[in-house]
Amino acid sequence: MTDLWALFLNAAFVDNMPLILFLGLCTFLALSRRPEAALGLGVAMTCVLGVTVPLNQIIYQTLLAPGAWAWLGLPELDLSYLSLIAFIGVIAAAVQLLEMLLDRFLPAVHAAFGVFLPLLTVQCAILAGSLFMVERSYTLAQSAVFGLGSGVGFAIAVVMLSAIRNRLAYADMPAGLRGLGIAFVLTGLMSLGFSSFAQMAATQ
Repeated sequence: MTDLWALFLNAAFVDNMPLILFLGLCTFLALSRRPEAALGLGVAMTCVLGVTVPLNQIIYQTLLAPGAWAWLGLPELDLSYLSLIAFIGVIAAAVQLLEMLLDRFLPAVHAAFGVFLPLLTVQCAILAGSLFMVERSYTLAQSAVFGLGSGVGFAIAVVMLSAIRNRLAYADMPAGLRGLGIAFVLTGLMSLGFSSFAQMAATQ
């Protein structure tokens, strides 16, 4: 249990998707202007990562990994080259399901996403979660914890950026820094802050 908790904290803070690994910055910057949209994005990322990473782990280990078909007398069969296609298919299905649920039960949140909700299908941070799962040989439990931790870390980062940008909307900034300019500056400063977690973890 302690190892899973450490993995969750590591995924959320040490390997934070947007601020440490710089993944998913397109939606991270675009939907951080309003706190409501940022919170919705964080919840959506947590749900999609929490579902797709363990589901892709099951698919990979039972169908695609080298030796997965040994029970059928085909130990040499290796379908791992299909993992990228399979992962994207699972992610697309999860995003489509999420879009339908939001449209049905939370239309205001669905409207706040606009075109960015379908684009979660090709969100690099979501795909990276499954690819990291394969690279690091996570078990099913570890995959679920890693997916949830990555989503929570993304949610924390985007809500923090949104809160700061919302406050700075009333600041008298130079014209060149308004809008996306200050968002890049803030993202860089937040990245420096989150990098301290990696230093703390390295000393343990």
